[in-house]
Amino acid sequence: MGATAGAVWGRTEQQDFRSRVRGALLGAAVGDALGSPVDRLGIEEIRAAHGPDGLFDLAPGYGRRGAVTHLTQLTLFSVDGLIRAQVRRDTGAWHPPTDLHRAYLRWAATQRDWGPDLRREEDGWLAREEWLYARRAPTRTLLLGLGDDRMGTLEAPKNPDALGPEAVARSVPFGLLVGWEPQLVVQLAVECAAQTHGHPTAVLAAGAYAVIVHGLARGDSLDGAVQRALALLSVRPGHQPVSDALQHALGAVRQGMPAPARVAGLAADGTADGVLAASVYCALVGEDVRHGLCLAVNHDGPSGATGAMTGGLLGALHGETALPPAWLAELEGRPTILELADDFAMEMTQGPALHGPAGSSPGWLTRYPRA
Repeated sequence: MGATAGAVWGRTEQQDFRSRVRGALLGAAVGDALGSPVDRLGIEEIRAAHGPDGLFDLAPGYGRRGAVTHLTQLTLFSVDGLIRAQVRRDTGAWHPPTDLHRAYLRWAATQRDWGPDLRREEDGWLAREEWLYARRAPTRTLLLGLGDDRMGTLEAPKNPDALGPEAVARSVPFGLLVGWEPQLVVQLAVECAAQTHGHPTAVLAAGAYAVIVHGLARGDSLDGAVQRALALLSVRPGHQPVSDALQHALGAVRQGMPAPARVAGLAADGTADGVLAASVYCALVGEDVRHGLCLAVNHDGPSGATGAMTGGLLGALHGETALPPAWLAELEGRPTILELADDFAMEMTQGPALHGPAGSSPGWLTRYPRA
């Protein structure tokens, strides 16, 4: 697995990229925080708790407003794994799925341990962030998939019948690999999805979501990014459920005013393909980021995953400054997310200067060890 290299980044391009990276990661986290308090509630239950129009502001969850769940935690460890993969590439060891698997095992340790006291130096800085040790409703599928050291692969996936959206929701960072060719982004996302969710629909939904984010991060329109994803999916066996779901999302845009019933219809029973379709639809029809996110969480399905995935799309499309400032101010872990986003942008634009043959930054290698 390889990627294009040697791109020259001007200041304007670097600033735009950093804004989209920040936007995608913060947007996914805000959508997660907005949707998690009403996750799996029916729309009438949401209205009974939050008013006739539904939920339109952050609500308390896990003891505070703006709390995130395992979806955001795993997304951050995806970013950490991608940076570590780039750093390890200097050694000739270039297999990003392995580095992502190690990152996910570091997340799994946070779900077992009381805090970061047992973390080793080679675990890097993210694994020592104490707030990430909060257990936020991780699914049994995730815990089983990462319950031992064996890495699931496309040939021998973990949880081969798992259809949930969790692997899709953690795949937004793969789309931020803007120097990679789209087909390689799809391949990395599907290989990493198979580490916990082995059903072909869940695997391919992760690949589709990642490459849609990839198009947005490179400046494409959302409709154009979805069309590219459909073209890339069409050559992969078992793509029909995911392709059909995306086509339904595009078709729903022309069916009148957005409504919770339409979002719920796309999300269906909360499988990966349905949540992907609902998220794409909400991002397409939202008048702005706030409206799109509110659409994504006010329905009868998995509000947390739909909110997170919609936020990732809108953040990559519009950049950091389009996100609601009041929500960002209350977002749990915001300083960590920003620090990690900026590190990712730095690595992708200036990595050779940080750890290449021509020079090395000891501080960077302490943050992201090669071990």
